[in-house]
Parts: sequence; C-alpha cells; structure tokens
Amino acid sequence: MYAIYTCLLGILVLLYAPVFVVRRLLTQRTGVGLLQRLGYRSAGLPPGPRCWIHAVSVGEVMAVIPLVNALRRRWPELHPVVSTVTPTGAQVVRDRLAAATHRYFPLDFPGAVRRALAAIQPKFFIALETELWPNFLRTLRRRGVPAMIANGRISDRSFRRYRLARPFMQRILAGVTVFAMQSAEDARRIIALGAPPERVVVTGNLKSDAVPNEPGAEQLWRRLMGLTGEEPVWIAGSTHRGEEEVLLEAFVGLRRRHPSLVLVLAPRHPERVPEVERLIRGRGLTSVRRTGLPSARDTDAVIVLDTVGELAQLYQLSEVVFVGGSLVRLGGHNMLEPALRRKPVVFGPHTSNFREGAELLVNAGAALVVSDAKELEGALDRLLSDAGLRTRMGEAAFEAVAGRQGAVLQTLELIERFLMPA
Repeated sequence: MYAIYTCLLGILVLLYAPVFVVRRLLTQRTGVGLLQRLGYRSAGLPPGPRCWIHAVSVGEVMAVIPLVNALRRRWPELHPVVSTVTPTGAQVVRDRLAAATHRYFPLDFPGAVRRALAAIQPKFFIALETELWPNFLRTLRRRGVPAMIANGRISDRSFRRYRLARPFMQRILAGVTVFAMQSAEDARRIIALGAPPERVVVTGNLKSDAVPNEPGAEQLWRRLMGLTGEEPVWIAGSTHRGEEEVLLEAFVGLRRRHPSLVLVLAPRHPERVPEVERLIRGRGLTSVRRTGLPSARDTDAVIVLDTVGELAQLYQLSEVVFVGGSLVRLGGHNMLEPALRRKPVVFGPHTSNFREGAELLVNAGAALVVSDAKELEGALDRLLSDAGLRTRMGEAAFEAVAGRQGAVLQTLELIERFLMPA
C-alpha cells in the first residue's frame, strides 16, 4: 500500500510541477522552500534538543502559538522547529514566533522525509489538526520518534474519504503515539478510522486559548488603520469567492442607515486581493489596502486586508464580525477568535469545520446565522442599531468560549506523559 501511495503521490507532484514552477520559483525564498520540501537546507538549527511542530498554514500557526510559548516555558532547553506548507504560514511563524525556527514541511517521499528528519533530529513530533502523511509517520515510527496529533479534527468530507481506505488508514494511525482531539465527535471518528481508543483524548480546541490583546492595543490599531474612533466598524474575516458579492450588497444597504460604517474585508487568501478590489469598484465603491494605511483615506473606502496574521487582533476594532467560508459550502472558519474579544458573531449556515463552536455560540445567544444578503443586512442593522444587544451578545460569546479554555494545558500534560523521554 505504501508503494502504491508513493507512486500516486509522485504522479500528482509531476502533474503539479509546472504550476509550482511558475508560481513559486520566481524568488530566492521560494527556491529555498523547494529545497526544504525535498529534505535539503534543513541544517543550521540551534544546538540542543529539538521538537518538531507542523502547522499547515496561517490558521494552524495562530492556533499553535500559545502551545509553543507554553512548551518554551516548561522546557526552555527544548528548541521548537515549526514547519508549514504555505509561504503565508511561514511568514506568520517568522513574525509571531521568535522563539522557533521555521522550515517547510518535506514532500512525503521516503528520501525527502529521511533527509529532513536526519537534519532536525526531533525528540518528538506534533502535527496540528489532522496532517496524516503516511511515509512521514512510518519513518517516525521506525526511528522511534513519538508523534502526536494535536487539536485534531476530522471534517465530514475527510471522514467520508478516509473511510474508503480504512485498512490503510489503520496502518497510518499506528504511527501516532497519542491523539488530542477537539471534540467527542472528532474522537469518535478517529477511532472509527482505526486509532486505538486508549490513545485518543478529547482536549478541546487550542484556538479557545488565544491570548487576549494587550491594554492599549485597540487604540494603536485604530491609528494604524486610519480610524478616528467615531465610526462603527464591521469586519468580514476569512472571506471566499462567492461571499464578497453578498457582503458588499449588504454593505451598500447598510450605509443608507449607517452612513459612517466602515467595512474591513479580509479575504482568506491574500492573492485574491486584486479580485476583491475589482468587486468593490463594481459596486461603485472605493477601496484601500491595509498596507496603504494609515495615510489619509476616503471615508467611504472599504479597507481590504492584504496582510497575514493581523486579522485576530483587528477583531477588537469591530462592532460586529462576520466569519467567512460559511455562506459558501466550505465549512466556515474560526469564530472563536472574535468571540474571545467579546464581539457578536454573524456567519452563514455552512459551519461543518467548526460545528461545535458554531453551536456553542448560537446556543449562548452570541451569534446570528444568515443565508443571504437580505438576512445579513437585517442582522447587522439590528446589531449596529442596538449597543446594548451588541454588549450582551459579546459578553455571552466570551463567557461561552472562555468556559472551554484549557486545551493548551491538557495538551502539555499529554506531551509530558507520552512524548517526553523519562
């Protein structure tokens, strides 16, 4: 099975190679990234014991920040190496995790995996959410390196796909020492795929343990965004194609009753910024990129977030937050971040990736679910017109999520129990 998997992976890589060359190999940095993906250029790490933590992209890196910081406090002699797949994830590691070293995750070929592991020599390995790379996990097992799935989750789509290959999945999961899953449902699914029940623990979501903003941070961000403090702010975070049109339609309607309203649009993928700007112009509106602020801006301009790693902090500026990936069938994105900042949350009906969090907020009276531009405009108008309602929903959001904190501590305890040498 492993040979068949490796051959299929090789075919996929060959098919994708021309696209990768065009998109990624035009700069020196991405050239280095390619070498690291092949298992080279992983030397030059600080001496001493190291652990390897894999976080695919921005969302996973943001989730792992409190865990990495906690690891450093408990075991200061242990140097964390944090790997990503995407350049945006790499940027966040460099910007937000000064205590860690970044490396790109190797392609799942035996040679690349062996070279990367030989260079890094981790005491243990942690993968965020459900990064199950067969050759990598098998090599870890053969080398005697313990591995953890942290903040583990199995989406509806992944579960259906994995079940088709359950015998192979069972062999892959045998290479994992312990599974720290977000919810009871995620635990049930990983066990159904072949994980030994005695190795599966429900720890909650690491994203619930995000660190609140420092005092004075809101005022600083207002200055950086060119805001006076008088205008109400609506932030639409992690949006996708098919959602911005709905959001802009609602915004145009809202401006008739809330003429000073500022919209901050944060597309999930920064490379879509030009596309989003065209949509804004198509509505007869102007826009300004975050990187163009705090220079003077048209008060009617939509702010387009063209940076990575700032969205969670910017939520504190908003009166209300819309969480994207939920009006289209993509499963939604992290609605816990605005909840922790005491913001009422609005999202669409498609929240399978954050099912437990969405249900938690709705049941707490902290979130509203909408399905189209008319419902979105109505929900936002209601919230923008009623400061008391915003406060009540924001406090309910914080209390609901704060009551679920503790995932970092539980994960640390599992690391000490299963991964750290005696």
